[in-house]
Amino acid sequence: MKNYKYIGLFLLTLSLTSCDVNNELDTISEDATAVALNANGLDFSKYISLGASFTAGYTDGALFKAGQENSFPNILATKFKAAGGGDFNQPLMNDNTGGMIIPVPGVDDFAYRLIFNGATPQRLNEFLTNLGAPVPPVSTNAGVSLAADGSIFTNVGVPGAKSTHINLNGYASLNPYFGRMANSPSVSMLEYAIAQNPTFFTLTEIGGNDVLGYATTGGDGTNPITPIATFDFVFNDMVNQLTAVSPKGVITNVPNITDLPHFTTVPFNPLDPNDKDTGAGLKAQIPTLNTVYGGINRVFTALGETDRIIEFSLENTNPVVIKDENLTDISAQITGGLLSSATFVPFVQQFGLPAEAAPLVASLFGQYYGQARPATAKDLLVLSSSGVIGKINTTSLQFLMSKGLPQALAGQFSAEGVTLPLADKWVLTPEEQLEIKTATDGYNATIASVASAKELAFVDLNAILNEASTSGVVFDGYTMTTNLVTGGLISLDGIHLTSRGYALMANKILASIDAKYGSNFTTATNSLAKAGAYPTNYSPSLK
Repeated sequence: MKNYKYIGLFLLTLSLTSCDVNNELDTISEDATAVALNANGLDFSKYISLGASFTAGYTDGALFKAGQENSFPNILATKFKAAGGGDFNQPLMNDNTGGMIIPVPGVDDFAYRLIFNGATPQRLNEFLTNLGAPVPPVSTNAGVSLAADGSIFTNVGVPGAKSTHINLNGYASLNPYFGRMANSPSVSMLEYAIAQNPTFFTLTEIGGNDVLGYATTGGDGTNPITPIATFDFVFNDMVNQLTAVSPKGVITNVPNITDLPHFTTVPFNPLDPNDKDTGAGLKAQIPTLNTVYGGINRVFTALGETDRIIEFSLENTNPVVIKDENLTDISAQITGGLLSSATFVPFVQQFGLPAEAAPLVASLFGQYYGQARPATAKDLLVLSSSGVIGKINTTSLQFLMSKGLPQALAGQFSAEGVTLPLADKWVLTPEEQLEIKTATDGYNATIASVASAKELAFVDLNAILNEASTSGVVFDGYTMTTNLVTGGLISLDGIHLTSRGYALMANKILASIDAKYGSNFTTATNSLAKAGAYPTNYSPSLK
């Protein structure tokens, strides 16, 4: 079975860029109503941005030069220039591949950026290879220090940084993005920023990575959520240190990341018997699938676990089968129930197995389906699950073959989300979503309290993302949503913003500065970013 296509064919681009214009129009005179910028005494001579991937300009699953140049701090710095702002330096990558060479044995290089291939996001190098086109080499090497010539960078945005990393000494050796800009192996991100004596700062999306790692791994426990008490301590500490040097700045809260398309694009029921590509194959399997699950469903019914019943429809879209670790493990009951059934041995024999294999098969069914259930609309499948649904899990295949099952039969019982329940790492259950929300709400309570106590400007990113995920956010006539590819706000990785999204974020920050400090960026002429000046995706030809 082919893996589920989670986007489909992209609509033809709708734009007005090709419309004819009258090039003979008279020159328009300067607007007599132009409004001068008034910073109301704010000092932007040394603006420092401190944060994680949003601050760095990370987009389309990578960090690359064009994306960095359209980062929201760089946009802000251009607007601050008109109010006496100083130079703004970024640790630019060497190219626009998005990749980075990691000169450490056993550690993979960072991947190329994502592009849209007309049907789905795809890594640039894979796309070009499939076309038979030359693939540009990655020229950024994490082992080459940008600080060797004495360079210091005012954008201290480091992809992957959690709240606990901001003031972690030695973090440069753990994160190559910070390592290539750090002027000392022991300096922390916070120390690096403060040492530049900022006159104004932005501290943004702190806490995002503290829940993101847990979410993108389906809450499987490999990347735990930072405890709220820990976040509260480190966030208060970093703001106290920053404001001791620069009492004026902007902080943002953390969006509810489960509103992002990384978690909302793949539906819970992608198995469509009417799909023009995969439907016929699925339909042919459904009678056998329902026979297989029929015996297990009888055990579910006997135990009163009717929510676990798995049955495939020949007419409607079907949910994937998942393993829910929140469920009571009833492996033993399934094994015992199957062995007590008079129809189980004939069932085993119909697959070409001897009657003596019945205990083994019953045990395997118990092992595979003891915590299985169909996904529901309340479950969130991570974006990467689209690449495995319906595919054969080789680990399961080899395991079943080691137990004596023929390869063909082992393959039939190793189809991800169909006969093999999707593992925890592919799905966020409601319980795991609640853990994320509880932590996010706790972080945001701390952030709001600190912003108020320190009299800092504040941007509610959570509210902005919520608006985008429901009604959409209007930006210069564009309605930006969280839809993957077509929404305009979120980049192709389903998590980070597009450059237009970062321009919107810059404007929201400028509006917060006006509200808190009495400046007039939102009303002064040309003091806000224009949506049309920032793309929502980058061309594969960008070198």
